[in-house]
This record gives sequence, C-alpha cells and structure tokens, in this order.
Amino acid sequence: MRTHWFTPWFYVIPALATLMFFLIYPSMHTLVISFFGPQSEKFVGLANYIYCFTNETMLSAFRNNLLWVALFVPMTVFLGLILAVILDRVHYESLVKSIIFMPMAISFVGAGVIWKFVYSYRPVGSEQIGILNAFLSYIGVQPIPWLIQRPWLNNICLIIVGIWIWTGFCLVILSASYKGIPKELLEAARVDGANEYRIFWKIILPLMKPTVAVVATTMFINVLKVFDIVYVMTNGGFATEVIANRMYKEMFIFRNYGRASAIAILLLLFIIPMIIINVQRFREQEAVR
Repeated sequence: MRTHWFTPWFYVIPALATLMFFLIYPSMHTLVISFFGPQSEKFVGLANYIYCFTNETMLSAFRNNLLWVALFVPMTVFLGLILAVILDRVHYESLVKSIIFMPMAISFVGAGVIWKFVYSYRPVGSEQIGILNAFLSYIGVQPIPWLIQRPWLNNICLIIVGIWIWTGFCLVILSASYKGIPKELLEAARVDGANEYRIFWKIILPLMKPTVAVVATTMFINVLKVFDIVYVMTNGGFATEVIANRMYKEMFIFRNYGRASAIAILLLLFIIPMIIINVQRFREQEAVR
C-alpha cells in the first residue's frame, strides 16, 4: 500500500490540536495581555515586567522562591535518596515507605492547616496550643512566633512543610530506581573490599544519576509553582510572599490582569530551561539505546 508524505501527520493532528488549544493558545494570549493595563484595554508596553523587577514585594517573592530552591530541592532529593538506600535493607520497608508517603495523600491545604497548628503561637504566659511552643514552654523556654519571625525563620518553617509532603514522592521514585541496580554488582564490590560509603558514591549514585536528575528537576518545577502552603499558612504576609501567590493576588484580589499575566509569563520562562534539560537527557538516553 502506497503512503503519501503527509500520511503520518494524520496520526498526530489530534495531539497537536489538543496541544494548541490547551497550551499554545492560552500561553500566547497571556503573553499579549501582559503588555496591557489592569483591565486589558490600554497598551502599557513593558511596564508590567518593569514592575515585576522593581517592586519591593515582587523582589521579596523572587528571593523567597530562590530560598525554596536552595533548601527544598536538595533536601527532598537527598532525604529520598538516603531513605531509598537505607529502607531497602529493613524488613518493614513497605510500612515505613507508606508512612513517609502518607503526606502526599493529604491535600496541600490540609497539610498547611495541620502545620499551622504545629507552629501556633500565643504570647508569653498564655497556654500554648502549638506542639512546638508547648514543648518549649514545658522545658522553660519562651515560645517562638515561628510564622511571624521574618525573614528567614518563617520561610524555613514553610519550606519544612513542603519537604514533609514531597520527600515520600522522591523516596518512591528513587527506591524503584535503586532496586533496578543488579545486586550482583554491589556484592562484587563488597567482595573486592569496597566499603558502603565508596559503593554509594562510585556505583549507586552514578547508576541512579538520570533518575536523580529527573526528580530534582521535578522538585524545581514544584518550587516555582508553590502556592497552597504559603496561601493557607501566611498568605504571603510577614515577608513570605512567593511568585505564584503574588500572581493570584494580582489576578483575583487586585484585578490587575496585566501584572498577573506578566508574572505568569515569567514563571513559564523560569520553567522552560528545566523542560529543555529533560528533553536533552531523554535524547541522550535514546541515543545510548
């Protein structure tokens, strides 16, 4: 049967049409709106982007997102990797994995409410209902306003909630990759006299490098989208604003569609490098195969 050059295109047209309707068109429309004023009627050029890089609140949001990247990404990947290696050697592996993965089954809003109670603070002399401050009061230490004390302590408290939620996800993905390493290879290294530390750095980590990179880029993208935890626990107050939370406020509270669209485009631009890195890695893996 003879096929024409355009025949394969018939198979990809549904996918291309879906991609165009749900991704390309909304992105292009958002880009256009980002050059207009609050009501999308007056052309303002780059004013919305200049606002993003000069406004004090936006600069604080960028700084906080960088702090999330610096702490959240390495900690979730590191804890997931270490736990994947350690739990592979215990008999109750499935039970512990289920417990660590359990926060992923809770909505991020629910997790924020839970941890808001954990960090709850009342003035000195009052009865503390937050578990952390109740413990501090019990040992004679003054309670700490965890979510109010700026700029670092309250942001770190929020990041801990993110780590608590996402470590289980990293653990499950990395554990599956670790179990794919041939046990004979590890046993041969032990027979040759290599200790566990050397086996981890010279054998396990290089073989798991592609999976670690995918998990790390996924966590990086999650950081740029972080919203629920901040919205529920502080709503960006006390210098805890993040980019996505600011976009929500500009869009639904201040009704400034131009600024909200500009922030959305910046978020998209920040994510594109991660997409390119993953695509290049996928091509390299396909070339090896």
